[in-house]
Amino acid sequence: MAFLSNLINGLSLGSIYAIIALGYTMVYGIAKMLNFAHGDVIMIGAYVSFVSIYSLGTPPLLALLIAMCVCTILGVVIERLAYRPLRSAASLAVLITAIGVSYLLQNIALLLWTANTKVYPSIVEFEPLHFGGLTITGETIVSILACIVIMVGLTLFTGKTKTGKAMRAVSENRQAAELMGISVNRTITITFAIGSALAAVAGVLYCSMYPVLIPTTGSIPGIKAFTAAVLGGIGSIPGTLVGGLLLGIIEIFGKAYINQELSDAIVFAVLIIILLVKPNGLMGKKVTEKV
Repeated sequence: MAFLSNLINGLSLGSIYAIIALGYTMVYGIAKMLNFAHGDVIMIGAYVSFVSIYSLGTPPLLALLIAMCVCTILGVVIERLAYRPLRSAASLAVLITAIGVSYLLQNIALLLWTANTKVYPSIVEFEPLHFGGLTITGETIVSILACIVIMVGLTLFTGKTKTGKAMRAVSENRQAAELMGISVNRTITITFAIGSALAAVAGVLYCSMYPVLIPTTGSIPGIKAFTAAVLGGIGSIPGTLVGGLLLGIIEIFGKAYINQELSDAIVFAVLIIILLVKPNGLMGKKVTEKV
């Protein structure tokens, strides 16, 4: 029973990692850049929902929608002001800018909400399910269901809609897409907006499971989600799902059966081993560049 409980907890945590990792994999797949400020957008979303619930007295679902709207606007602003001017710059310049944006968001949160630890209220109002000696919390159920719905919805969006097809075209060949009349800047902006909205969802779910909120709350989940994206194959939506779930299961089982303090080291060790065997990740595609 303990094994099954740990497996379910791992799937729940992995679902949140997968939702966060979607922001990384979408931006990298389309804009070919790594947005290391994504983890801090998660934190902003959690703070906005926290303020909405405690200060404005909004219902949890409305607080989530407000957080999604704020993070969507934030993602668009970050892309427009920080990343678009560097579209043709070296990748190192973009990376340094992303790190700078990350620290900027953390310090803004520090100024607005101070460094005091806040206890985040769970937005999930479902009662736990009991099966014999197994208890499944409402947060676990909602996290897994949210991940499934988001993955299916995003897959249908990219495969069936005009905007989704434009995203795939820009990902495949930016210059050719532009020649076909697709606005590359608009497509990348929409990508940031979607990824940032999903970051708000992930931030609320993560803080509902682990109810501690500080300005650096998004740092570790952001790094682990990036690891999940690389593990599954960054740029691949199915790979992101597999990587996130696998990462969550490894982390929970590492804490339960090996050593709680070494769980993070175990996660990154598995990543290194898999990348040594399959450098493009579990479901990543090998890209051949012509010169």
